[in-house]
Amino acid sequence: MTQRQAYKVTTKRKHSDSVADNVLSQNFNPSQPNQAWAGDVTYLRTNQGWLYLAIVMDLNSRRIIGWSLSKRMTVSLVERALQMAITLRRPGNGVIFHSDRGSQYTSKQFQSLLTKNGMLASMSSVGACLDDAVVERFFGSLKHEWLLNIVHLTRESMKQDVEEYIRYYNHERLHTTLDDLTPINYDKLQSQVSGCA
Repeated sequence: MTQRQAYKVTTKRKHSDSVADNVLSQNFNPSQPNQAWAGDVTYLRTNQGWLYLAIVMDLNSRRIIGWSLSKRMTVSLVERALQMAITLRRPGNGVIFHSDRGSQYTSKQFQSLLTKNGMLASMSSVGACLDDAVVERFFGSLKHEWLLNIVHLTRESMKQDVEEYIRYYNHERLHTTLDDLTPINYDKLQSQVSGCA
């Protein structure tokens, strides 16, 4: 018997907010770090209620370079994840940031943060889950490899568990698409080759 999955509806964009073209166009394997990042939000169930996780992934290495957790799914949730990634990477202008069309990402506040940092917005087509397949795969691994059948009594215990998984994913989990390297080791290899940070 399969376990029933908790389901939470995420928000849709406001009609007054603008939508960016799908610049990424499913190019999930950029040749260098800091060429294309992807972000998304997922929901995690605890006995205290929902906890929302926003991440930013560098598609070159699949490394999670930014994340944020909150009991509310707000613009500041995705802003904090992006700001962590910017602080870690300090990229130059021209990074593509790909997301869905959720209200957090289409908001003027978030789009302003992208513009301020010289980033180019890219958004999935409506209902096209394959447009964000790599990030969805990360969320699937988190939920089915790590969190399945574990009851979290509090949001704080879920937060600690998620951050532990991100450490594991970045430092220990091998990826066939990265020649069986971890995201961190692939990142280091790419940095040595390209001279990128």
